[in-house]
Amino acid sequence: MTDETPERHPKYGEVETYAGGEIRVYRGIVNRWLLVVYAVLAVWGVYYLVRHWGGLGPGLGAGQ
Repeated sequence: MTDETPERHPKYGEVETYAGGEIRVYRGIVNRWLLVVYAVLAVWGVYYLVRHWGGLGPGLGAGQ
């Protein structure tokens, strides 16, 4: 194992290393697929909140 300084990415800046260099991260980067997952979860959360808001919960209403 060598103790080298983190290289610099031309677009994202400094690379930080953890776990003896096995994990390398750039600051401020979020993958597009992860942003899509966040958006889908937010939309699902709003749908579930509106659809099942109030009462005793899904399937526990008096008329069911």
